[in-house]
Amino acid sequence: YGLFGLMRLVGDLTLTKLFYRQCRILRRPYYIRNFGKIVFGKNLTTGVALRIDVVKPEGLLVIGENVQLNDYCHIGVASYGEIGNGTLIASKVFITDHQHGNISGSCNESSPLTLPISRPLSVKDVIIGENVWIGENVTILPGVNIGNGCIIGAGSVVTRNLPSNIIAAGGPAKRIKHYDCSMNKGVMGDFDAIN
Repeated sequence: YGLFGLMRLVGDLTLTKLFYRQCRILRRPYYIRNFGKIVFGKNLTTGVALRIDVVKPEGLLVIGENVQLNDYCHIGVASYGEIGNGTLIASKVFITDHQHGNISGSCNESSPLTLPISRPLSVKDVIIGENVWIGENVTILPGVNIGNGCIIGAGSVVTRNLPSNIIAAGGPAKRIKHYDCSMNKGVMGDFDAIN
């Protein structure tokens, strides 16, 4: 860290323990809108430049225990978002449960003649399971449920639900491999390719 980095780390740790005792460390700077609409589990660790926006009064973000969010992550919540226990999120990840307009409905809801900021928010909950590992530069879009134990490859765009215990990658993210623990009774084993 160097002297300056070490001093900053000690300062961040001190502020965390004074104001956010349940967290392990919140590194500055961070921006959190509607702090009261976020449930932090024990031992949350963040990198620098975390941004969390709960954009509506009825929105809620639940972050489980032992979660790590690395540098420059952005989470936007208008309705409901959940990050399960033990999840590791790499840097520059974007997670959102909303978008401006609705492209699945009529053109009247998302007319290109209407300013995007003026279009009504389209909202679908996002739930990320336990022990998920999300690689760098991943985008997770509204309505996605990611099962427990998943690995999401760097640079992926997750547009649909993913079952537990798979590796997914790409844009849009697709299953690459599946971990079958039934043969080993829960002990780590081989991955079987899925076509």
